[in-house]
Amino acid sequence: MRCFLIILLTSFLMSCSSSDDTIEYQAIPKDLEIPQLFSNLLLPPTIPSDNPQTIEGVTLGRKLFYEPLLSGDGTQACANCHLSENSFTDSDRFSTGITGAIGTRNAMPLYNMAWNFEENFLWDGGAKSLEEQVSDPIENVIEMNNTWPNVVATLQSTSIYPELFTQAFGSSTITKELVTKAIAQFERTIISGNSRFDQYLLGDQNTVTVSEIRGFNIFMDEERGDCFHCHGSNSNPIWTDNIFHNNGLDSSFADLGLGGITGDPLDNGKFKSPSLRNLAFTAPYMHDGRFETLDEVINHYSEGLVYSETIDPLMKNIAEGGAQLTEVDKADLKAFLLSLSDPGFTINPDFQNPN
Repeated sequence: MRCFLIILLTSFLMSCSSSDDTIEYQAIPKDLEIPQLFSNLLLPPTIPSDNPQTIEGVTLGRKLFYEPLLSGDGTQACANCHLSENSFTDSDRFSTGITGAIGTRNAMPLYNMAWNFEENFLWDGGAKSLEEQVSDPIENVIEMNNTWPNVVATLQSTSIYPELFTQAFGSSTITKELVTKAIAQFERTIISGNSRFDQYLLGDQNTVTVSEIRGFNIFMDEERGDCFHCHGSNSNPIWTDNIFHNNGLDSSFADLGLGGITGDPLDNGKFKSPSLRNLAFTAPYMHDGRFETLDEVINHYSEGLVYSETIDPLMKNIAEGGAQLTEVDKADLKAFLLSLSDPGFTINPDFQNPN
C-alpha cells in the first residue's frame, strides 16, 4: 500500500532574455511516491531547496543514470555498477571500470537515500550530499575515468541533451552542477518499501511466518542478536542508522574507511551500516564484498568477530567471537532478514533503462 507525499514546490518561471540558451519554461513538481509505513513512522525525505523534484529533472536524471557517454570512452554508465535487478548494486565483489581496473569496495545499493538525514554518503562518508555522491565516480580513474569538462562538452554536442536540460532547468547550457542535480533527483525517486515485513507492520498478520517472527525477535533482543542498534527496527523501516561502525571484520585495516576521510585514528575501520532491505538481491555483502552468502554474514556476527582497537562496543561478546547463536537462531534470523526484500522494487518500470 502506498501513498503520495505532495511536495509543494513553486513553479519555476524564467523569462526570455537576450541569451540564446535561456528560454521561458515551467518545471512541473514531481510527487515522491512514499510507502505508507514511511509516512507513518519517518520524517519527510530530504529534498534540497536548490534542487526540488520535477518531472523533467527526474526524467533527465534517469536518462543520464543509464547514459554511457558519462564515461571516458562512452561505454559505461552509472547503471553498469548499480544494476536494478541487484537492488542497484553490483553482483560482482568489485566493479570493473572502463580501463579494466578493478575497485576495492563493493558498490553500495541505491535506494531510500532521501532518508539519509545525516547526509553522509558512500561507505566512508566521503560525500556530503547525494549530488556530491553522483560526482565522484565520473572522475574516478578506476571507475568511469572521465573529466567533467569532457562530460559537459560531450553532452552539449548531442542533439537531445541541450533540449532536455532546457526542459528541466531552463537552460540549454549544460554544467556539472546540473548533471549531478538531475541524477540526484532520479536517485531520490528510487524508493523500496513494500516487503512482506512492511505489509506485516501495516497490519497484515498473514504475510510472515513463525520463523520470521522469531528471527525478528532475535534481531531486537539485546542479549542475542542486538542488530537493531546499527540497522534500525520496526520503528525505523529504513533498516539502517546511516552511521559508521567497525563491525569486527579485521584486526588491522588496509582500507581505513571513515578514518581515511576524517584523519582520526579512532575512525579507522569504520564503514557505513548498509540497509538490510533487499538482501535477497544484494550479495555479496560488506564494504569489500567478502561474504558471498547471508549465512556467512550471520556466522561472522555469531562467532567470527575480530578484535581491534576501534571495534564498536555494540558488537556482542567480542571476546568469544560474537553472539554465539544456535543453528535454529541463525535460520530464523536469516528468514527474517530475507522477509525485508521487495521483489517488485527490482522490476519497477519507473527505474528501468529509458534509452
